Amino acid sequence: MKPTVIYLRTSTEEQNPKLQLKDCIELAKKLGLNDYEVLEEYGSAFKDNVKRPVLDSIQKAIWKDKTVKNIIIWDFDRLFRNRIKTIEFIRNYGKIGLKVYSCRQDWFQAIEKMPIPFNEMMKDLMLQMIGWIAEEESQKKSDRIKNAVRKNKKGITVSYKGNRWGKKLLSKVARQKILELHKEGYTMRMIAKNVTYADKNNNMKNVSLGIVHKTITENTLKNNE
Repeated sequence: MKPTVIYLRTSTEEQNPKLQLKDCIELAKKLGLNDYEVLEEYGSAFKDNVKRPVLDSIQKAIWKDKTVKNIIIWDFDRLFRNRIKTIEFIRNYGKIGLKVYSCRQDWFQAIEKMPIPFNEMMKDLMLQMIGWIAEEESQKKSDRIKNAVRKNKKGITVSYKGNRWGKKLLSKVARQKILELHKEGYTMRMIAKNVTYADKNNNMKNVSLGIVHKTITENTLKNNE
C-alpha cells in the first residue's frame, strides 16, 4: 500500500464514491502528495456490526506494516459517524505520525500551526464537535426512516408512498454472474453494465457498483476464511 491513501466511502449502493474523488485528488495535489492510492468502500460508518475490510486493511498498513503515512478523505464522517471512534482513530494513529486530511474540513490543518498547547486543545474540541455532528446526523436520518414506514393491511412494510420497503436480496443467478465476470477479468463498472436483477417492485435494473463491490468482497472474505 502506498504512503498516501485516498479513502472513499459511501453508505448506500446508490451513492457514487467518484463524486468524492475529484475533491480528494485536488487536495492531494495541493498538499504535494502526488503518489497516492485510491481505495473505495461501501458500508455504514454508524452501525457497529458492518464489516469494513478496506478500512481494516488501511489500519493494518498504518499500525503493523508502517506503510501508510497520510489518509485523504472527503469528510471526517467518511471514517466514522461515531464521535468516540473518530477521535480515537485520529489520536491513536496521530501518535505514530499519521496525517489525516479532510476536503470539507481543510481548515482543521490550520489548527496545527497554533502555539502549544492551544493547538492540541483546539484540535480536541473541534474533533469532538465534528464527531458529534456526524453522529447526530446519522441518528436523525435513522429516526426519519423509521417514521416513514408502516404496515399495510396485508402486514407488509411499505413506505409512505405505498412502495414495498427494504432491499430485495440479490438472486443466486445474478450473484453467480457477477463472480463469473469478475473471474474473467471484467472491471466492476463493466460487470454492473452486464448484470441485471429484479428490484423489490419487480422492475429489472442493472446492478449498482456497490452491489458488485459487496458481492466480490464477501466472496473473497469467504474464500479466505
